[in-house]
Amino acid sequence: MAKVLVVHGIGQEFEGPGTLGDRIFPALRDGLARAGTRISLDEVAFASYGELFRRPGEFLAPAPYFDASSIDQGFEEELLMALWERAAEYDKRVVPPQAEVLARTPSVARRALAALSGSRFLSGVAERAFIGALKQVSAYMCDDDIRASVQDMVAQAVTADTRLVVAHSLGSVVAYELLFSRPRPQVRALVTLGSPLGLRNLVFDRLRPAPRPSGEDGRVTGVWPPVEMWGNVADEGDIVAVEPDLRRLFGDGIRQAIVYNGAHPHDMRPYLEDAVTGQLIAAGLNA
Repeated sequence: MAKVLVVHGIGQEFEGPGTLGDRIFPALRDGLARAGTRISLDEVAFASYGELFRRPGEFLAPAPYFDASSIDQGFEEELLMALWERAAEYDKRVVPPQAEVLARTPSVARRALAALSGSRFLSGVAERAFIGALKQVSAYMCDDDIRASVQDMVAQAVTADTRLVVAHSLGSVVAYELLFSRPRPQVRALVTLGSPLGLRNLVFDRLRPAPRPSGEDGRVTGVWPPVEMWGNVADEGDIVAVEPDLRRLFGDGIRQAIVYNGAHPHDMRPYLEDAVTGQLIAAGLNA
């Protein structure tokens, strides 16, 4: 009787539904408890697609080694620049891309990684893991086979009992598109956490279905997903949530919330542990 489906984000290639549940469910339970709602483990399912980004046959091997030279020109470099610009807006320790820096190197990727290394966002995150996460976003947005495979794996976790989807990071893009491509009338609500859905050009403008013209001024608006209620939660220091307030791009119907996740602004667990997130999830269960 799993009424809630949780969809993970980037960097979970070594996790499966069981380990995700062990790590994430306590945070979900605590956030709901702070909102005055109880939930049991058998009411929650966890979709896992990270294995699609895992190198086959290397069960005990470390993650692939990445450095600045591994970042491809085009989508990956543009995504890195967008995250750099976003980080500089909210973290005074991050030198903005436009600033003249004596230590500048010819490589845009090296400059960006050097600037981001002292940010709150990358606190405790290895550079190669961050680059690997960039490549996962690139693979999903640019490779139709990967996109279809990810959606197939998440779709398998949706059952007739699923009423609410809670999705984090890249998982919010996956969930958004899945609700259109595989209509699920019983899914009544969507709660997105640390979502890159508002990242223009790289994510927002590549969504399926594509955003639509909303007026004579040339603006476009994202299509409302087939749900009754949509809540979005962002930490303003979460650079993945480039546009923290999704109402600007998808309409005022979104129930928007801002939280503070401390030293790890993009981590799914502090998002789930916040009472505000718990309130949105509780509202989604009653939608």
